[in-house]
Amino acid sequence: MEEFTSLFAKQEKIYPKRTWGRYRKLKWVTMVTLLSIYYLVPWIRWDRGAHMPDQAVLIDMPSRRAYFFFLEIWPQEVYYITGLLILAAVGLFFVTSLLGRVWCGYACPQTVWTDLFVWVERLVQGDRNARMKLDQSPWTLHKWTKKGLTHLIWIIIGLFTGGAWVFYFNDAPTLVDHLMHLDLPWSVGGWIVALTFSTYLMAGFAREQVCQYMCPYARFQSAMFDKDTLIISYDEKRGEPRGKHKQGESWDNKGHCVDCDSCVVVCPVGIDIRKGLQMECIACGLCVDACNNVMHKLGLPPGLIRYDTENNRQLRKQDQQPAVRLLRPRTLWYSALMIAVGAAILYGLLSRSPVEFDVMHDRNPLFVKLSDGDIRNGYNISILNKTGQDQHYRLLLEGLEKATVKVQGFQDMSTDDLMVFADSVGHFRIFVSSPEPIEKRKTLLFIIQTLDKQNTETKKSVFLSKD
Repeated sequence: MEEFTSLFAKQEKIYPKRTWGRYRKLKWVTMVTLLSIYYLVPWIRWDRGAHMPDQAVLIDMPSRRAYFFFLEIWPQEVYYITGLLILAAVGLFFVTSLLGRVWCGYACPQTVWTDLFVWVERLVQGDRNARMKLDQSPWTLHKWTKKGLTHLIWIIIGLFTGGAWVFYFNDAPTLVDHLMHLDLPWSVGGWIVALTFSTYLMAGFAREQVCQYMCPYARFQSAMFDKDTLIISYDEKRGEPRGKHKQGESWDNKGHCVDCDSCVVVCPVGIDIRKGLQMECIACGLCVDACNNVMHKLGLPPGLIRYDTENNRQLRKQDQQPAVRLLRPRTLWYSALMIAVGAAILYGLLSRSPVEFDVMHDRNPLFVKLSDGDIRNGYNISILNKTGQDQHYRLLLEGLEKATVKVQGFQDMSTDDLMVFADSVGHFRIFVSSPEPIEKRKTLLFIIQTLDKQNTETKKSVFLSKD
């Protein structure tokens, strides 16, 4: 009879044990800092003027603007955001080439929220053994209470997470008022529900499965490693042969690893680092803390498991002094790329004009012959006032002698004074007429300048007079 082979492996729940040490403290500090930034940034106020939002970080979708403190990004300036994303990506590659998977172990949102959820689980249900015992026990009132309270707190955290996210896209105090009165747009409510559910699912249940099976970064980041990249490693020369050790016994012919499995039971992804570097390892350092605690109790030096480089491991095996190599071709390339992208962004910001405009020639008709013999072309002009104050602009024309320019609209509207409200786009209908017999196609320059002539922008267009 043919044996059936299942392609599905049931998830084995991991119960990470609590540990304490240098890297656990670092994880707490990182988690509190990042969560504080995430939850509090939408509440920072930033005065931009009377007609502009005063939220420091705001992605205003209806107005098609993005505000980041002093910087305002218009839709046509999305290249700034593209540059920042490139800078962030290259920066991540740079850090990974130096310090390995520190992003995964300390700063990745999946790690941060999973850490928080595990802390809640431990707070309500107890440490590793208590949680395992509770899961194996029958469903009693005690178990229902413990489990129910854990999931209730998880959902509340998820609700705060989803709620904080929508604050980045809406004025936070106003949205809170709408929340209190249950008067939310369906899109905002949908995002809150979706992010609450995804946080609850990913941090409460999927956990290490996200790192092992869903995250693409775990698959290709080893391409950024070299032999001088920090990884978590087990010192086999010092630790083997491993085995139990009784107090007072000699360490002769014995390794310092007492096979206590402390490094395994604290690991959030459930691996044994003594088997070597594995793709599942997120380099959080908890196994280092657990092993150092054991070494301290045994009166042995720490560092049996530690952050180390492959080159240093080889040097230690040869009883040579380890060395740190920060300047390597890989890190130099990443540094050069970051400097180039950063310089381009900085140049763009420093040379950024507070006014832009576009000229669009009429497509139909291309020109009109007036009763007095003049040729008239029509244009649509859009002036972008990026400042926080109403501005008046002057429109000038070069390239066509004896031409007259008129603005369609009120009779007193003149090209010498085109007013555009603060932080908005002014649209104007312009007619250019020429009495001269000119060639079929003539290049024109439209010039927009503020009345004080401090800011000037130029656009090229054409004047057509024949088919």
